[in-house]
Amino acid sequence: MAPVFAHGQLRLYLLALLESGAKHGYELITALSDRFGGTYRPSPGTIYPRLARLEEDGLVRRTEDGRKTTYELTDAGRRELDARRKDLATIEQDLAETVHSLADRVRDDVRGAMRGLRADLAAAAQSARAAATPVTPPAPAWEERLASRTRLAEAEALLQRFRDETRTDLRRAAAESELDQLTVDTVRTVLDSARSAIRATLV
Repeated sequence: MAPVFAHGQLRLYLLALLESGAKHGYELITALSDRFGGTYRPSPGTIYPRLARLEEDGLVRRTEDGRKTTYELTDAGRRELDARRKDLATIEQDLAETVHSLADRVRDDVRGAMRGLRADLAAAAQSARAAATPVTPPAPAWEERLASRTRLAEAEALLQRFRDETRTDLRRAAAESELDQLTVDTVRTVLDSARSAIRATLV
């Protein structure tokens, strides 16, 4: 992916994010991710060296409290920010265009993945119907009912396992502030496709 920020833009944008108050490095990373709707998340290796440079230039002040390190604007940092308001407005406009472009790309990727998933589910359903075609004399009714209940228990166990494992993954991502709308939309689309494919086997 092409660089999101042009040369020097991220430096100024970090100052803008600190204008509202002191923040941890992780908070700055999350704030940037939120500005991009989750389509871009800078790495610590991108953010912390720039914060260190801003500190060297006297534009931010670092404060350490135990294991927590926060960054805040100095008076010089505020003057720098005030002097470059027009540049900041240009960055905001550029970022808006970048977010739209990234969102379009993500939507195209998701649509392609969903088309592939629906095709796979349809193929699986067709295979299941083909495998269920009787090739031996039908079993007595009580045997069919017993087999049906056994398959029901197996299907419910698979659903429960999927639910438990997926919920664990979602809760972990939410706790780390990494659960975005794209994930929710993907869950909805996948479940709708799976439900349609399953119902097709019940006809």
